Amino acid sequence: MSRKYFMLFEHRRQPLAPRKVFLKRVTKSVGAAVLLLGTTILMGAAVYHRAESLSWLEAALDAVMVMTGLGLVDALHSAAAKVFTCFYAIFTAVVFYAVLAIVFAPIVHRFLHAFHLETEQEKE
Repeated sequence: MSRKYFMLFEHRRQPLAPRKVFLKRVTKSVGAAVLLLGTTILMGAAVYHRAESLSWLEAALDAVMVMTGLGLVDALHSAAAKVFTCFYAIFTAVVFYAVLAIVFAPIVHRFLHAFHLETEQEKE
């Protein structure tokens, strides 16, 4: 496989990508982040729906509340739901940081790339 396949951003010796390419990268990043968040919420809601016999709305609410760190709305009665909540809270914290990295990667890259280009021009 070529190295080009794995490169998401331009190399430091390449010129800064046009604004249109940058906005496309940001859009893709936000889309990937929304997909990851949606999948995580759906997974949590499905477990709460099944383990606690909550409605889908209440289950989704509990999943989002645990994901944001605010805690549960409904009291848990089954041991399975309590154990799941322990692991789900840790998992969603990791997902939160992954989403931050996914969303901010193209923005930080563009800033650092532009900064690097400026320092290269000053050296010449």
